[in-house]
Amino acid sequence: MSIVVTGATGQLGRLVVDALLAAAPAEATAPAGRIVAVVRDKEKAADLAERGVELRIADYSRPETLADAFEVGDRVLLISGSEVGRRVAQHAAVIDAAKAAGVAQLAYTGVLGGDDADFELAAEHKETERLILASGLPYTFLRNGWYSENYTANLAPVLAHGAVVSNAGEGRIASASRADYAAAAAAVLTGPAEEHLNKVYELSGDTAWSFAEYAAEVAARSGREVTYTPSPPRPTWRFSPAPASRAPSPRSWSTSTGPPSTARSPCGPAT
Repeated sequence: MSIVVTGATGQLGRLVVDALLAAAPAEATAPAGRIVAVVRDKEKAADLAERGVELRIADYSRPETLADAFEVGDRVLLISGSEVGRRVAQHAAVIDAAKAAGVAQLAYTGVLGGDDADFELAAEHKETERLILASGLPYTFLRNGWYSENYTANLAPVLAHGAVVSNAGEGRIASASRADYAAAAAAVLTGPAEEHLNKVYELSGDTAWSFAEYAAEVAARSGREVTYTPSPPRPTWRFSPAPASRAPSPRSWSTSTGPPSTARSPCGPAT
């Protein structure tokens, strides 16, 4: 049995592999020799191979390459693809390959809210969850909230213009860092399987923050004047998904983020 991480050279995938490798040998069920990275480019994953991670070369968009990506009994993390509009077909190819191989667990990084999510980004994630349910594979749904890095990575223009601009009004976001979501995925993959099979985890940060609070925190940390500038809301698109079997009622699991700050504060899943 191996623990297999797809998309392992992506931003989230690398952090999951790091978390698996960092697990203490006495506690982990997956020493380095049993961690597998599924990647498209062997060269980009050379550093993982040097750390003892097995590489399997496959591409979500080329189903024929996925035939050897998984083995019987593997515990697999399917990290959602980044090509919006193509992800359902890509994910379906991974699910089919995992089923054909007889994997023991298929964990999937979806989006917070599951079937109840009514924003555009959620549509492909909801359809992927339906496909996993229909496959009959033992699953774990990791419904990730927004990444703190979606905001902290954009600090340069914020500091340059002295403004945080958003159409969120007074809305609040409980974001978490990619590393926090990666730690949750690693825990699900290395913990006793019976505790996590056929479970749904709604993941977010512990503390919800507003953009006004974020602007104030950036100002405090940078020593510059930074204010929140609300912008007009954009139209909201809603989807009416076809009927499908619902997953069990979610059991919440919040990652730890602490109060808003320029390092771990100010929520978009995948990659």
